[in-house]
Amino acid sequence: MSTIPLLLEWRGQRLWISPERCLFWEEQKMLILSDLHIGKSAHFRKAGIPVPQQLFQEDMHRLYQQIHQFNPDSILITGDLFHSHSNIEHEVFAKWLETLGSKEMILVRGNHDRFSDELYVSMGIHCVGTAFTLQDFIFIHELPKVCDDSKYYFTGHQHPGVKLSGKGKQSMTLPCFYFTHNHAVLPAFGIFSGKHLVEPKLRDKVYAVMKEGYQTSIIEVPV
Repeated sequence: MSTIPLLLEWRGQRLWISPERCLFWEEQKMLILSDLHIGKSAHFRKAGIPVPQQLFQEDMHRLYQQIHQFNPDSILITGDLFHSHSNIEHEVFAKWLETLGSKEMILVRGNHDRFSDELYVSMGIHCVGTAFTLQDFIFIHELPKVCDDSKYYFTGHQHPGVKLSGKGKQSMTLPCFYFTHNHAVLPAFGIFSGKHLVEPKLRDKVYAVMKEGYQTSIIEVPV
């Protein structure tokens, strides 16, 4: 068990898997994450469903910490940066973006990213459409039905989780990073997200996010 980011060398590149549900691509100085779903908790509260406001605050604090730790030149979101129509959380996030200085924020559109390109531009977000290619990697929200075999895909959308079983029939479902032969699925960065259980095959890699008290760690799950 590690309490620091885990180094994974993938296709000749150094990727740091963070316990805070994101990746840092060392050669590109790029922080990569997916599915923040900003505005989701406020959307539920507006509908009369009691969701703690501190969930959004905690997500923003974690993102700030990751930017401070890795000091990336750019931040890439592989879809679902926002969740719903504009609300107070979007406004707070827009103000927070102003503190990033020269760091570029790049958004690959997900199914929940429904704002106009003009609005993203006004917030200082570079919206690149539904896919973004850099070297041998393609960043996309959902894996396409037909893939380019020469590329490796990084996706989100699924909110992957893995079930760990212990003694006495105890079990827990944890968010995870899921690497297959042709694509990886990133965990949802936003805490207020469900989990879809992955079904890993031989040679797949699964890295679970384990939280114990105030400490979060990465563990490799045997397949």
